[in-house]
Amino acid sequence: MTANLSKELAADLHCHTKLSDGSVGIDDLVLLAQKAKLPVIAVTDHDTFAGATRAAVFGSRHGVEVLLGAEISTIDGKRGRKAHILCYGCSNPNRLEGLLKKTGESRKKAANLMLKKVMRLYPISPEMVAHRAQGSTNIYKQHIMHALMDAGYTDSLFGDMFHHLFDPQTGVAYAPVEYPEVREVIGMIHDAGGVAVLAHPAVYDSYDLLSELVEYGLDGVEVWHPRNREGDEERLSAFAKQHQLLTTGGSDFHGMYTLHPHPIGTCTAPLSQVEEIKQRSALYQKK
Repeated sequence: MTANLSKELAADLHCHTKLSDGSVGIDDLVLLAQKAKLPVIAVTDHDTFAGATRAAVFGSRHGVEVLLGAEISTIDGKRGRKAHILCYGCSNPNRLEGLLKKTGESRKKAANLMLKKVMRLYPISPEMVAHRAQGSTNIYKQHIMHALMDAGYTDSLFGDMFHHLFDPQTGVAYAPVEYPEVREVIGMIHDAGGVAVLAHPAVYDSYDLLSELVEYGLDGVEVWHPRNREGDEERLSAFAKQHQLLTTGGSDFHGMYTLHPHPIGTCTAPLSQVEEIKQRSALYQKK
């Protein structure tokens, strides 16, 4: 894991809240950022801009600038792998509403199917899961696992039971979600006045995809991420420099809904890159 915590690197641009699959509310996230002395964070919940206005207002009251963002789930159709695109500074998020709604509906359908399968194996109730998903735009596997913990069937979110139930290849309760093609999403983000950054390329082994997406107008790459392997940061930095891409970074904060603890500020990006994001976004807004 690479973690940059210097004063120069002070923007955590990858944070999740209860609005998707995080365990912490927007207000608490902002207060955590304030305590960590982070002047800028980005709320990047999965496939939603919900709560962005509240986050910005609450952040301004507590001396934390909140950059509008979302982590858009996509598929690299060529390789059959997931790819996540971080969207920043979107001036017309309503132009992405149809795209995000379609993903949300597919996720809801998959979640309901997974929950039905889980309830055949373990006598938990839908209400228990709904309680854990309260405030979220959808039901995620973490919410189901939390309900199973409440019921005493497991003592961890991402242990053996999680893999038994939800492994994409062998999980007995797994149901897939349909995602849009990554190459199409970049243009849609630009049309909405946003900046498109490939999230954590090392997590989904997206190095080949990264090279291809430059031709589709990719704006940046997430260089600093807690799940980087040795050498990833240097490799991504060199690639970004070669192709004049923005370099971002963040903790990928999920609160307790994570395999390994990554407090806010674990990985950060230079404040200069926040200004670059704003400038790039302004150019798309003029088109």
